[in-house]
Amino acid sequence: MPKMKTKSSAKKRFRLTASGKVKGSAAFTQHNLRKRSQKMKRKARGGMILSDVDARMVKSFMPYNRGK
Repeated sequence: MPKMKTKSSAKKRFRLTASGKVKGSAAFTQHNLRKRSQKMKRKARGGMILSDVDARMVKSFMPYNRGK
């Protein structure tokens, strides 16, 4: 059986925490920030934990990173 491939886009954008949750960054933070409220920009700093549904999809893209 050949090995499954990891999606390159997923490994660049997401990290798994020690407890197995998926950490990513908030959307809409790259450009046109003058339109966004200060509250939105402040909340988008740092990382965020993905919801369970999204995390399940991202984990399927990274089959060999589950236990790390």
